[in-house]
Formats: sequence, C-alpha cells, structure tokens
Amino acid sequence: MQKVNRSPWQRIKPWLILLVVVLIYIWAFSGVDLSSIKETAGEVTRSIFSGLFHPDWSYVHTGDGEDLINALVETLAIAFLGTFFSAFLSVPFAFFAAHTKRGLNVRSSIGKFILTVIRVFPEIVLALMFIKAVGPGAYAGVLAVSIHSIGMLGKLFSESIEDIDRGPNEAIVAAGGSSLDSLTLATIPAVLPAFMNYTLYRFEIAVRSASILGIVGAGGIGAPLIFALQTRNWSRVGIILLGIIVMVTVIDYVSGQIRKRLV
Repeated sequence: MQKVNRSPWQRIKPWLILLVVVLIYIWAFSGVDLSSIKETAGEVTRSIFSGLFHPDWSYVHTGDGEDLINALVETLAIAFLGTFFSAFLSVPFAFFAAHTKRGLNVRSSIGKFILTVIRVFPEIVLALMFIKAVGPGAYAGVLAVSIHSIGMLGKLFSESIEDIDRGPNEAIVAAGGSSLDSLTLATIPAVLPAFMNYTLYRFEIAVRSASILGIVGAGGIGAPLIFALQTRNWSRVGIILLGIIVMVTVIDYVSGQIRKRLV
C-alpha cells in the first residue's frame, strides 16, 4: 500500500484539539472552591460506603407494610398507572399535533405548542403542585407522572404519525372509503407498534422518576430513602439503592425484550 503523506497541519491537528480540551477542563476545575470541603468529609465518605456495602437486609421484608418490597411495589404502581393513563390520553394530542399536510398547519402548530408547555414542567415540580391540590401520597405521584408523560408520549406519537406511509390511506379513500376507514384500517395499524414501543420506553423512564417523587411526598421508595439519608442510616440507604438498582434492571431487561419483538 502507498503511504499517505499528511501535511504538518494534519499531523498536529489532533494534538491541538486534545490540548484545547485539557485546557478547558483545567479552567473549569480551577473555579471549584476546595476550601468549602469540611475536615470530616473523609470520615463521612467512609461511613457512606461502609453502609452501602453492608446493606440492612432486615428491611427487605418486615411484615408491617413499611418495608422495601412494599415501597418498591408502590413505586412500580405509580409508574405503571401514570404511563397507562398517559398512553391513552396522549393519542388525541398526538393526532392533533401531527403535521400531515403540506404547508402551514395551524392545528399542528397549536398542538405541538401545547405538548411543549406540558413537557416544560418536570415530574417533581408537578408532584409538588399536585401535593398541594390532592395531598401527599401515591395519588399525587400518579398525576405527576401522567401529565408529564402526556407531553413526552404525545410528541413521540405525533412524530410516528407524521412518518407513516400515506399510500394505504390514499388507496382506501380512492376506493370509496371514509376518513374513519382510513384511520382504522391504515393509520392505526401502521402506528400501533411504534406507540407500544414508545409506551414501554416511557414506562422505563417513569420507574426512575417515580423512585424519587417520594422525596417530596408523592409516594414510592423516595420517602424512606430521603428519611434514611436525613438520619444518616447508611445501611438502610444501601439496601434501598440496591432495591432500586435491581428493580430498574429487571424492568429495563423485560421491557427491552418486549420492544425487540415489537420492532
């Protein structure tokens, strides 16, 4: 093979990029105030890792309904119900926001704006708002997950509607079918796999979100987690984090297998 002769600039360019990146990192970390680190930081860090690696196994199941298993089940219920309701409520928003015609579409623009406004509010902010409205507990968590998921799923669903092949719809209309026939016989069968795929993916995200909503009083595993952190019960923190890791891993695996079959 003939050796390619590179110019001096081509040889030095990667090293210049690396130098710039290193200088950026040095500049960024130079602004960190290390004097604010307390003298007991090392001892606290060792206590945290000691508790994480020696979890409180007795908290897994205590029989009083206030253990790890019940908290994880409540977290799953919040994520499932929130995703379930939002999956159905997102469909009309998706069709309203989908841009299916050429040129300016006012209806689609309004729908996309509404979905954007819904997505602006994170679940934890919505949870705080619903706690004021309906009181603390899992109900507020379900409402928070549902509303935020409508904004996310509505956007993804609308994009799926926009990307489908319009040929079958035009063929049905040309054969004398109505708009309802076109919707039920062509559009919905075409977008249904994508809808289910996005719903499962959103459920995975909802499980993670529901795990922290309890921090503000919206039910789930977050409540005992923040209590254990406040009381510095690191063994309890360790078993809760381990439970969350196992739950999220299992959900991701099962959901991934289902989504593979749908694609």
